[in-house]
Amino acid sequence: MRTLIIACVVLFISACSNTDWRTASREPAGIATLPSEDSRAIIEFYAADAYSWRGWFAVHPWIAIKEEKATKYNVYEVIGWQVERGLSAIREYETETPDRYWFGSKPQLLLSIKGEKAAELIPQIKAAIAGYPWANEYRVIPGPNSNTFVAWVALQVPDLELELPFSAIGSGYAD
Repeated sequence: MRTLIIACVVLFISACSNTDWRTASREPAGIATLPSEDSRAIIEFYAADAYSWRGWFAVHPWIAIKEEKATKYNVYEVIGWQVERGLSAIREYETETPDRYWFGSKPQLLLSIKGEKAAELIPQIKAAIAGYPWANEYRVIPGPNSNTFVAWVALQVPDLELELPFSAIGSGYAD
C-alpha cells in the first residue's frame, strides 16, 4: 500500500510540474541526414516518449519520407487534437529536419532505409497512408492512435520489417 501511495504522489508531482508543452523543445536532434547532404530516397521511422508523465508508458511515432533529389522530407503522424477540431488525425508537413524533439523528448530512430529500396517502398507507404482506415478517429487506449497509424503502415508494407517498441501502446489495434 505504501508503494502505491508513493507512486501516486510521484505521478501527481510530475504531472503538476512547471513544464509546458508550448515551450518544450522541438529542436532537431541531429539524427536525420539533411536533404542537402544526400540526394537518395530516404525512409525513416522515429519514436519519442510521449509528453510529460505519459512518456513513462508510451511513445509517439512518426514517418519521414524523402523522395530522391527532394529538398525536404514529408513527415506523417497522427495527432489526436486534430480530430477534436474536425480535421483528419493524419498530419503531414514538409521539413528538412524530421528528427525534431517531441515536446522535450529526444526521438529514437527506429528504422532507416536509403537508396533504391527506399525509392521502391515510398509509393507503397504513401498508398498505405492514403488508405488508413481510422483517419477520422482517435483514442489513446486501446487505439486508434499514433502507434496504430505507424503499425498500420508497417502491416501494409511488410518489406519495411519495422519493429515498434513495447511502449507503442495502440499498435496492436491495427492487427
